[in-house]
Amino acid sequence: MHPSRYVQNPLQRFLVATEIDTRLLGMIGALAIIWIGFNIFSGGLFLTPRNLWNLSVQTASVAVMVTGMVLVIVTRNIDLSVGSVLGVVGMVMGVMQTDILPNQLGLGLGHPMIWVLSLLAGLVVGTGIGALQGVIIAYLRVPAFIVTLGGYLVWRGAAWWVTMGRTVAPMDPTFQLMGGGPAGSVGQLWSWIVGVVACAAILIGLYLGRRQRRRFSFPQRPVWAEATLGAIGCGLTIGAVWVANSYPWPRRIAENYAEANGITIPEGGLFISHGIAVPVLIALGVGVAMTFIATRTRFGRYVFAMGGNPEAAELAGINTRWVTVKIFMLMGALCAVAAAISTARLNAATNALGTLDELYVIAAAVIGGTSLAGGVGSIAGALLGALVMQSLQSGMVLMGLDSPLQSIVVGIVLVFAVWLDTLYRRNKH
Repeated sequence: MHPSRYVQNPLQRFLVATEIDTRLLGMIGALAIIWIGFNIFSGGLFLTPRNLWNLSVQTASVAVMVTGMVLVIVTRNIDLSVGSVLGVVGMVMGVMQTDILPNQLGLGLGHPMIWVLSLLAGLVVGTGIGALQGVIIAYLRVPAFIVTLGGYLVWRGAAWWVTMGRTVAPMDPTFQLMGGGPAGSVGQLWSWIVGVVACAAILIGLYLGRRQRRRFSFPQRPVWAEATLGAIGCGLTIGAVWVANSYPWPRRIAENYAEANGITIPEGGLFISHGIAVPVLIALGVGVAMTFIATRTRFGRYVFAMGGNPEAAELAGINTRWVTVKIFMLMGALCAVAAAISTARLNAATNALGTLDELYVIAAAVIGGTSLAGGVGSIAGALLGALVMQSLQSGMVLMGLDSPLQSIVVGIVLVFAVWLDTLYRRNKH
């Protein structure tokens, strides 16, 4: 018998029956307030398909990195170097595409393997940097704060040293697809296919979860609660796809495409939908994979066990040092993926790439419910936190606020989020 049967308050009964985390629900409510508020103060510019599509693309790189930061913070560590790692890896991938592969190795510009080898080189460099920092933290016992603070300075300097301060551009045409834009989107049809597949995955996940509970004789959610969760999940998915498909290509790009393909342009203009952007699909794919790693693998269980009680985890036979190294290696690899998205979106590797990203990544993880005390965190909450952070920045830009004021607001929000987390943990215990 499910505990919701004994709850009288309708809202509390809904939360108990669906097992929704109150903090996650609070974040969704806060995001809704932020969106509505910015839409009012910006004169209706915020809640438009164009801005929401751009918002999703802008969130992608931070969203990728925050999934790894959750595991770092859960183990009571911190990584202050993620922005600098993104910068140096982005510069390495840029040099690979513009100089090393086409000129020194003779592949020639436009070779189909350039983007693959560049991305692979970035992943190797990012993972290697993470491994180096992880070894120093785990085996030399230097605090993660100091190691990554040093990395923040070292890798930012290394990014400048790679090209002596020059901006590297342009990127390989295929590589650019990872940055979004008209070509870097999947279009209307494939967006709906992705939406249908996502809805099917939600419903199948609910069914398998219910069957697993029945198998182990755990209390099951009421059928109405399962149906409500399925309806909410599918409704949000379909709504997101509809918004992505409502944003058309710019008029001139659509006309050039029509002329190149012999398409007659209607009197009212040609409407070609962007659909879901490729970087958004990458971020969602990383989120799903990291959720599986954190909740369904032995490695994920070790991470949370270390965060809950490091001494007990070590006494239980967990090789905490090696797990720590793997966490930072994973963080480095995710920085490389984020670097690919950022450089592809800018179509250039610059020395400013990744500047202050560590602030947004850490803030997104904390706002998403990851406790700095360790042992508590969720990938879904962190992704929502990344969306909150980017929504704040996007809304303030639309309102014309100066950059210093934007930084003040972000800092206040971060401190406020940590304070709320402290209150939540105090009341829970």
